[in-house]
Amino acid sequence: MDRFTDDINWNVPDDWLVVDTIDMHTGGEPLRVITGGLPEIEGNTILEKRRFFREKLDHLRTGLMWEPRGHADMYGAVITPPVSDEADFGTFFLHNEGYSTMCGHAIIALTKLVLETGMIKKEGPSPELIIDAPPGKIYARAQLERDRVKKVAFRNVPSFVYLMDQQLDVEGIGRLRFDIAYGGAFYAFCRAEDLNVMLDGTQYNKLIDYGKKIKSAVIKHFPVNHPFEPELGFLYGTIITGAANKPHHHSRNICIFAEGEVDRSPTGSGVSARAAIHHARGELQPGEEITIESILDTTMGVTVKDITTYGPYNAVIPEVTGSAAFTGRHRFFFDPKDPLKEGFIFR
Repeated sequence: MDRFTDDINWNVPDDWLVVDTIDMHTGGEPLRVITGGLPEIEGNTILEKRRFFREKLDHLRTGLMWEPRGHADMYGAVITPPVSDEADFGTFFLHNEGYSTMCGHAIIALTKLVLETGMIKKEGPSPELIIDAPPGKIYARAQLERDRVKKVAFRNVPSFVYLMDQQLDVEGIGRLRFDIAYGGAFYAFCRAEDLNVMLDGTQYNKLIDYGKKIKSAVIKHFPVNHPFEPELGFLYGTIITGAANKPHHHSRNICIFAEGEVDRSPTGSGVSARAAIHHARGELQPGEEITIESILDTTMGVTVKDITTYGPYNAVIPEVTGSAAFTGRHRFFFDPKDPLKEGFIFR
């Protein structure tokens, strides 16, 4: 085979767009980080930069997240220069439907990426980063082992319960109890026992169907508003919680977000919101850590680091811990004559 590949003599045509990425995963959830090929992304804040990308460069989101370069459950991140004096870099996030407000699995992977590649140089066994993200500053701390990032812990933005112990009728499901909480993004939380579903891959399509129906019903009947930033005020997904598979773990959850994406990880922003719920119910005290499983049995830990307020809400500062891995380095080509250059999606 080598003699055939050695004979390849081909150069990318000058009129093609070339985009470089590094691909990773956190707890099984993919992350495609765009590292080259983007024009300057204008804006003085992360939300302004995200808005510019959405209005001017959304074809790159669809081209990189959707088929044939991606898939319906692909997830992405854009690294930007910092927008605040103390931050090390900025970021915003991409998925099959559009742009999320926060992503914990991406923060974990990006911390590993920038430190292990030398993109950002920090000294010591536990280097710390400040990251400008759509909901605010995120504080990440890496645990190094032989110059490799073994684990990452990040302190999230203030997380709070928006609505608790609500009920509504969901078509095809029936009467349902739920909470809404914020961990950088808003989620509706319900219980697997109420839905009579198993939180594993055997009911994958049913989980997507239920997650989308619940999200749609909650959006219809319960407006969601962020206390400070209107662009952050929308319901991002549904999280279904249940019993853990392993006795020393606290629980298990599956997040269905965007347009029916299923998070393979426990969901960093989701477990942050769960920390707020458990604290409000008196089930999680400051300094206590709980370990939450994903659909793949991968885990994240979450701890209440501090108690605060956020606008009119009682809030917690959660710290989430997880680990990431590299999966590939890619150079994607966009042929201007390709009729499918902007991608397509089946769900």
